[in-house]
Amino acid sequence: MELNQYQIVLVNLDLTIGSEIKKTRPCVIISPDEMNKYLRTIVLAPMTTKSRKYPTRIKVKHDRKTDWIVIDQIRTIDKQRIIKVLGKLSQAEIKEIKSVMKETFID
Repeated sequence: MELNQYQIVLVNLDLTIGSEIKKTRPCVIISPDEMNKYLRTIVLAPMTTKSRKYPTRIKVKHDRKTDWIVIDQIRTIDKQRIIKVLGKLSQAEIKEIKSVMKETFID
């Protein structure tokens, strides 16, 4: 399975501890394509349907419903956790996720 940055993938995130996002859920691939191609791990941000407007949460439409990309819960996982590819973010959503990640981790 080819995995690309900003794809939405279904991922089994269990086993978790404490406040970590758990269950099988959609996630957005954050790691660049070069890493995705050559490493056995992948960096992603989980998505949730229940959230409030936080500076580190990005509201997106996916599968005819509203989801939130949770930048404050970015994880590195083994590719074996990925069940299937569900879709891809729109250009506007990609622009917003880049902006939020820059604001959160760089500036």
